[in-house]
Amino acid sequence: MKKLRFKRKHLSIPYLLFFIFFVILPLLLIVYYAFTDANGSFSFGNFVEFFGNRNKIRLLSVSAIIGALNTVLCILIGYPVAMILVNKKFVKSGIIVLLFIMPMWINFVLRTAATRDLLYAIGIEGGNYPYLTTMIGMVYNYLPFAILPLYSTMLKMDKNLIEASYDLGATKPQTFVKTILPMTKPGIISAAQMVFMPTMSSFVISDVMGERKIQLIGNSIQFNFDQMRWNEGSFIAFIMLSIIAILMFLTRNTTKVETVRGGVW
Repeated sequence: MKKLRFKRKHLSIPYLLFFIFFVILPLLLIVYYAFTDANGSFSFGNFVEFFGNRNKIRLLSVSAIIGALNTVLCILIGYPVAMILVNKKFVKSGIIVLLFIMPMWINFVLRTAATRDLLYAIGIEGGNYPYLTTMIGMVYNYLPFAILPLYSTMLKMDKNLIEASYDLGATKPQTFVKTILPMTKPGIISAAQMVFMPTMSSFVISDVMGERKIQLIGNSIQFNFDQMRWNEGSFIAFIMLSIIAILMFLTRNTTKVETVRGGVW
């Protein structure tokens, strides 16, 4: 009898099974429901109904605008924070990074509700300022997702290139634009990817912070599934997946971290 030999590739079997049952099959189900009707017959009815409905197009547009605004704000705030954290002068930077991560250990809904109550205490109510409170909630919840990829990329920057830029007579703004910014481009792209799509598909933050006065694409998906309208909800989810696929395709060559030689600056 031939003895079975354990090979390293066998370690991938559990991950392969997980990938098939919890990634591939759910995606196939979404595609199936997106392009079928209630009777299970192939149909483009969901496509026509969605893109022929002005309210749903407006919903998608508002979600994209809020997603883009939140992405810009998170990067604008997170970029200087990441630069501070990678500075050698801050020997406790690891602890500071942990402080940004720690709120993520708290339940998402509780964290959002606490933010709402804090804004109430200073007189900013979601009923009166739904967009303002929603954006505050979005930035608070997704800021760490922008800081971490920026921080990781900046750790790998080549300090020699920055010093060479100064030696050649470049000013600080010129060095930032010509040297630092290009080296951190992969981190910026990764941060944008990690913030933009989750913001569009979020519904808890807009419900809690905006007191249900703001509807995002995530709210529509949740509503359709709650009403057992699997086909319509799946088609909207399919649109989200398509947007993700397009963005990943467009940025496929920009998220690769460049090879660096220096240390932390």
